[in-house]
Amino acid sequence: MHISEGILSSPVLVVGSILSLGGILLGLRNLKNEELPKIAVLSSTFFIASLIHIPIGPTSAHLILNGLTGILLGWAAFPTIFLGLLLQALIFQFGGFTTLGINTFAMAFPGVVSYYIFSFFKRSSKFFFLGTFLGGVQAIILGVFIISIALLETNKSFKNIATALLVTHFPIAVIEGIITTLVLGYLKKVKPEVLK
Repeated sequence: MHISEGILSSPVLVVGSILSLGGILLGLRNLKNEELPKIAVLSSTFFIASLIHIPIGPTSAHLILNGLTGILLGWAAFPTIFLGLLLQALIFQFGGFTTLGINTFAMAFPGVVSYYIFSFFKRSSKFFFLGTFLGGVQAIILGVFIISIALLETNKSFKNIATALLVTHFPIAVIEGIITTLVLGYLKKVKPEVLK
């Protein structure tokens, strides 16, 4: 779901960068030293999961695991995902440096939303798995929606690409929901303190 260099207009890039900077600062402010190993593991997981790209016009489809990252880290998902995207831009030229802000926001903000969805549902053990699944699914759908808005704000002719993004990412959203549910279900059994 990376947007490549040279696609988006300057105002969209600036707004994306400002929003991401705000999220990164919030994430760093709330960061605790004991969370650093968890952040390193999740940043690596995000980095590896999103390496396999299927090109779709100026963007691409791939696993992101931003819902899982958001549920486990909350606002710290912003610096975590930013780090993964920065490394991908440096090493593999995925996305780019001018689009780093909008790409970070499109992946990290839905992760934070997943955190709040999961927090609401985890109050009842009966709805734990519903919260994990919804957190994984909505993170992809909301991320694609943000990317689609960025494309349409740049040029209305991107309407077909935005539609294709939504259609192609729906199966990925379901897969991410399942992966998020399985991982968090496992963590609930073996290390429940991670979910507090």
